[in-house]
Amino acid sequence: MLVFMQAIEQKILSRIYGRGRGWSFTKTDFVAGFDETNIHQALSTLARSGKIRRVCHGVYDYPRYSELLGQALSPDIDQVAQALARKFNWRIQPSGEAALNLLGLSTQVPGRWVYLSDGPSRDYQIGDDSRQILSFRKSALKGTGFKHRESGLLVQALKALGKERVDASVIQVLHRWLDPKLRRPILTDTRAVAGWILQIIKQVCEEPA
Repeated sequence: MLVFMQAIEQKILSRIYGRGRGWSFTKTDFVAGFDETNIHQALSTLARSGKIRRVCHGVYDYPRYSELLGQALSPDIDQVAQALARKFNWRIQPSGEAALNLLGLSTQVPGRWVYLSDGPSRDYQIGDDSRQILSFRKSALKGTGFKHRESGLLVQALKALGKERVDASVIQVLHRWLDPKLRRPILTDTRAVAGWILQIIKQVCEEPA
């Protein structure tokens, strides 16, 4: 039995390592290949050994590590949010302030990350010190039926900024952030959004002169 569990732990760990540091996950991410009881036991053992980290109830991550600081970094809140969304089969969308942070348009790390969700409103304390709160707020998610997650991030961030605060430096930041391969798909995906937002997205997707 011990050898059997060690083999399962190694297989699960291999999958986790394959996703890279920063990835967050729950047992739901492994149910296609393993028995649920064995998954729970394996994750608990791996967390106790320090190979993975428990970041909140039922959610773990493969911690990012800073060579400069010589320690693990705080959990990637967006990864945690996505892990919970997969677990509960929720559709989620970062709120405006969260989107600004994810896109590099805000340097302030929020104490509370708010995501809109078609699931119930819930709060999660993230990390051992619990200084960061991940909040899901039930919403109809109107206007978030985008094919690409990046589309929703752009739209939410621009709405939060407002037309008057979008200047050349903002467009430059967004242009650098957006994968060139996604420029055409994003333009197609957002063609029905408000006029001023679409015009800015077009500028983001253009090659600079």
